[in-house]
Amino acid sequence: MFNKCHQRWRTLCPALVLGLSFAVAPAAGAADGKALRIGWTAWSDAEAVTNIAKQVIEQKLGYKVELVMTDIGLQYQGVAKGQLDVMLMSWLPTTHKAYWDKLSGELVDMGVLYDNAKLGWAVPAYVPEAQLNSIADLGKPEVQKQLKNQVQGIDPGAGLMKASEGALKSYKLDNYKLQTGSDAAMVIALDRAIKRKEWIVVTTWTPHWMFSKYKLRYLQDPNQALGGAEAIHAIARKGFEQDFPKAAAFISNFKIPLADLEGIMLRAKDTSYEKEATAYIKSHPDMLEKWLKDVK
Repeated sequence: MFNKCHQRWRTLCPALVLGLSFAVAPAAGAADGKALRIGWTAWSDAEAVTNIAKQVIEQKLGYKVELVMTDIGLQYQGVAKGQLDVMLMSWLPTTHKAYWDKLSGELVDMGVLYDNAKLGWAVPAYVPEAQLNSIADLGKPEVQKQLKNQVQGIDPGAGLMKASEGALKSYKLDNYKLQTGSDAAMVIALDRAIKRKEWIVVTTWTPHWMFSKYKLRYLQDPNQALGGAEAIHAIARKGFEQDFPKAAAFISNFKIPLADLEGIMLRAKDTSYEKEATAYIKSHPDMLEKWLKDVK
């Protein structure tokens, strides 16, 4: 049910143990002293915003926070059923449309955390544009040979993977295999290919720190199979605002510039997301004031 914890996220592994009660224990309100439960996925941007939210909620608002790491689809279900209080990684209007259309009646949209996000397939910059510039070019025999008919993906429940499956159909790439794995596994495969100067196509998104570390480019998507620019929303269960009013007021105002988020993600690669969240909050008192302006 839950993703295995990679070493890079070992400091948050207790969330997996806490998450074992996910299927049977409904989220409880602040009145009885129970923790606020935040669902998260092992994606770089999700880990960054989740750590910032956790620290603000605990240190500034006085609630205890439990982090539950699980598949994005299970997060939607958990919030809808009241087993999670909130999730901070809802890609709308396109990527998570299927989840939203099915469950929106049981969910509360708390607003946009950041926008101008993007899904896509990327290749190392050394891959010749003359040969591979568009997803449609993957159908060329010489390109198929270089890529071994594979596209490196992320975890199977992600909206990006569902969109990527649609892209394979849209461009009639039936002989390609979409490899599944975590965000970390995707980056490892990319790093290995770059060191060997091999061709590789990875499913990815903006914001992601790997665009700062590696020279990459998105493949053009003339069919718009992977969608356009999107916004990332915070989604809460019904009753969340009544049970955790201060946290709800904060999350409604929790906005972060995309450039700031990418900077946190890049630095956290060499330190930790917890440390970089702490540093960001400390160095942005004006931002913190805006986040908390409606907290009473």
